[in-house]
Amino acid sequence: MSDVNGFNNGSPYYQPEGNQPEQKGQSIASLVLGLCGLVAWCIPLFGYPVSIIGLIMGILGSKKGGKGMAIAGIILSVICLIATLINSVLGAMQAVGSLNL
Repeated sequence: MSDVNGFNNGSPYYQPEGNQPEQKGQSIASLVLGLCGLVAWCIPLFGYPVSIIGLIMGILGSKKGGKGMAIAGIILSVICLIATLINSVLGAMQAVGSLNL
């Protein structure tokens, strides 16, 4: 059924053409990876990929929808990336210091 202007406003599936729903998948993934990074930074082998992928997903997700979750994911991913970097540097310094040359 259409109204006077030809629009189908009575249908439950009506979607205006210029108004697409937000795609929050990447923003949610960024937030989840940021939260997982809070544990993964302890092992740099896992911390780097989790943090970097979370950061990328957050940047891409902030453009599509779910801006708040994307920003939270970006912040958590950056914190975890810095913690992973510090952990790996301290681990390397400890390994070099324990060498008996």
